[in-house]
Amino acid sequence: MGEAHRRITDYLNRFSDAVSTQDGASLKHLLSLSSNSPALLSLADALNVFQDFNRLIKQSDNDSQFGEILVHLFRAFQSYRVGNSIDSYQAFEKSANSFIQEFRNWDTAWALPALYVIAYEIRVLAERADKELASNGKSPEKLKGAGSFLMKVFGVLAGKGLKRVGALYVTCQLFKVYFKLGTVHLCRSVIRSIETARIFDFEEFPIRDKVAYMYYTGRLEVFNENFPAADHKLSYALKHCNPQREANTCCTCEGILPNDWLLEKYNLVEYRNVVQALKSGDLQLLRHALEEHEDRFLQSGVYLVLEKLELQVYQRLIKKIYFIQKQKDPVKAHQLKLEVIVKALKWLEIAMDVDEVECIVAILIYKNLVKGYFAHKSKVVVLSKQDPFPKLNGKPVNS
Repeated sequence: MGEAHRRITDYLNRFSDAVSTQDGASLKHLLSLSSNSPALLSLADALNVFQDFNRLIKQSDNDSQFGEILVHLFRAFQSYRVGNSIDSYQAFEKSANSFIQEFRNWDTAWALPALYVIAYEIRVLAERADKELASNGKSPEKLKGAGSFLMKVFGVLAGKGLKRVGALYVTCQLFKVYFKLGTVHLCRSVIRSIETARIFDFEEFPIRDKVAYMYYTGRLEVFNENFPAADHKLSYALKHCNPQREANTCCTCEGILPNDWLLEKYNLVEYRNVVQALKSGDLQLLRHALEEHEDRFLQSGVYLVLEKLELQVYQRLIKKIYFIQKQKDPVKAHQLKLEVIVKALKWLEIAMDVDEVECIVAILIYKNLVKGYFAHKSKVVVLSKQDPFPKLNGKPVNS
């Protein structure tokens, strides 16, 4: 009991010292619940032995004003230590809300490192709580709540003064929440605030946050099929990310069609058949790759984006048919019978009739992946004699 009392008192003293000296770097380590640091795990054990910590907080002259933060934080530590993710999240959220109230009153941005940890922890704890809820047959709802909390934090930072430099970090945590929930449309309002509000200067944000922001907005541009913007943003993220961290590089390589060596280097071999399908126009290979690695792609948040590659694979298939026909009859190479495409798909074990193929080609023309028009009576697509297959953002798919 005496040792538990000492550990709790020591933590309270360190918390008080960090706040009184405005030492954000020290404070953030005291809030990093999921870090599993030996000191915090030891504290959690002490809290589960000496449970009258509320009295210790009230007795401390320096810590009593932060009672709402500390009481709920200690309860979060207790629940986390015994593996109760739901109670841990709920207690941490209450502590975090109290912290935000104090943060509003601090004139300077000294506590931003601690706020970053809170923003990270609220998301991670919510994900774990939702897994626990789902395993108990209940509706997962905590991550959605974490998103609402992070929007509140964003509102606190979206003002004048040095605190605003923290807005981009919180924005990236929001992106992770929205991507996880499949509600990426909610990113728009935050992006609008960052990119149009006069109070923000993108260059004043830390490079780490700018890289993460460009990575996530680049993924959004891919999802929206705005490939020039996606290329710009993902290239920025790849150029400026820390090359010593392989996880950064392999994430931003989404904007590149990689070779086998690159995929093996970053342990992304599940993309090998996706790349090969893009190069060869093999739709069946793409679908098989998506089915085989569905769980991994869903976990990475890229499955829906990869599904959109079907149109590029169709384009590549038609392009190959065009080149074969050009070798046989250069004069009529630009007149492509839809029945020929049907036969090529049948060879790939994909059953489609002429009307279905016509719909696919119409979409390719609409999306400027193919230049041409239909001769409906003869069931022929007449390709443009100049650049019939526009390059994706000016960059051809590797032959």
